[in-house]
Amino acid sequence: MVKYVLNQRFLRNEVILFMIRFIAAILFIVIFLIISIPIQLVLLIIQKFNPYAVKIVSLKLVSFAFNVVMLICGIKTTVIGEENVPKDRSVLYVGNHRSYFDIVVTYPRVPRPTGYISKDVIKKIPILGYWMVFLDCLFLDRSDIRKGLEMVLAAIDKVKNGISMCIFPEGTRNSTDAPMLDFHKGSFKIAQKSGCPIVPMVINHSRDIFENHVPFIKPTHVVIEYCKPVVISELDKEDQKNIDGYVKKIIEDTYIKNEKLPL
Repeated sequence: MVKYVLNQRFLRNEVILFMIRFIAAILFIVIFLIISIPIQLVLLIIQKFNPYAVKIVSLKLVSFAFNVVMLICGIKTTVIGEENVPKDRSVLYVGNHRSYFDIVVTYPRVPRPTGYISKDVIKKIPILGYWMVFLDCLFLDRSDIRKGLEMVLAAIDKVKNGISMCIFPEGTRNSTDAPMLDFHKGSFKIAQKSGCPIVPMVINHSRDIFENHVPFIKPTHVVIEYCKPVVISELDKEDQKNIDGYVKKIIEDTYIKNEKLPL
């Protein structure tokens, strides 16, 4: 009986701690966004004279904010294969997607200005939407094929101008037991048309932070692995034609491998 009571108290305390982490993370994000309003105004002015400086400052500020969020949430990361990410040119990161936190844990790792492709609804969030524009993020409207094509063309243009892009080709967060959902073939046109390398980015355990026990945030050890870059022109014709399946297999095999890693 005593053991049962102690266990119940322990579980209750854990739940309270998980909720405190959730509230603290939300409060920090809100405070950061409010404080960043004058910073954004200054960056808008600087952007007229030195656009690249604005990209670097935005990268550092948002990376700092995400690192603080990870600290509050008790998130630890193990990063494998970071040496595979080219530092001297833009790339297309292609990753699996299981959590809202996938961007939080991966963005601070990028070595150069990088934009993420996101749902267009995110752009409408006050202040956050402006930061995403500063960070070269692009927004996909799945209900409009023409706008989707315009987004792909904009991404190709950014990559050609030295800005890396990151996309989650599943199109939505995977909430199934399968390692990942099917990839959308159109996601790879950015690399096909720009000629940039594809860096497969594999994320394990990010769903354990929040989605597996909403609305609580649980300290989690996330594994991120960057696989060797894939250059489409160096593949045989069959693999070039089925580049979505080729990259998906790399990510899926790595995901299954890393699920077994002792943490």
